[in-house]
Amino acid sequence: MRPVAVLVGLPGAGKSTVGRLLAQHLGVGFRDTDEDIEQRTGRSVAQIFATYGEHRFRELERAAVRTALAEHEGVLALGGGAVVDPVTRALLTGGPVVHVDAGVHEVLNRREAVTGRPLLAGNAAARLRELAAQRAPFYREVARVSVPTGGRGVAQVTLAVLRALSLHPAR
Repeated sequence: MRPVAVLVGLPGAGKSTVGRLLAQHLGVGFRDTDEDIEQRTGRSVAQIFATYGEHRFRELERAAVRTALAEHEGVLALGGGAVVDPVTRALLTGGPVVHVDAGVHEVLNRREAVTGRPLLAGNAAARLRELAAQRAPFYREVARVSVPTGGRGVAQVTLAVLRALSLHPAR
C-alpha cells in the first residue's frame, strides 16, 4: 500500500473534505475512488447504481481501490461502502487507514451529505442507521485509528488525523 493515509467512513462523513485538507497540509495529492470510477465510466455513481446495480458498482469500486492503493502516494478517500467487499478489506489490512467516524445524526444534518446518494434514497435516516450498523464492524476491522467528527470542524478533524497517524505537515 502506497498512500500516506486512506480514509473510510459512512457516506457523507466528510472523507473527501477532510482528505483534501489533509493532502494540502502534507503537500501531497488527493484521490477519491468514487471520482476515479466516475472518470473511468463517464457516469456518476448514482447513474451506475441505477443502470447496473450495486453489485456492478462494487466490482468497479474494488478495481478502483486496488489501482489507487498501488499507484497513489498521497491521501486516498474511499466510498462509504468499499469496506463491505472482503477483497477490499484484505487490501486495506495493515495500512494507514483512518475511520472518519461521523454519527448518523451528524451526517443527516448536512443536507449535501445525503443528497444524490443512491443507498440513502427514500428514508435517509433509516437507511443510514442500517448502513452504520452493517458497516461498523468493517470500519473497525480495517482502520488503524478512528477519528470522531462530532463537534469538530474540518480543520480539527484533519489535525486529529495527522496526530493519529503521526504525520507531519509539509513546511
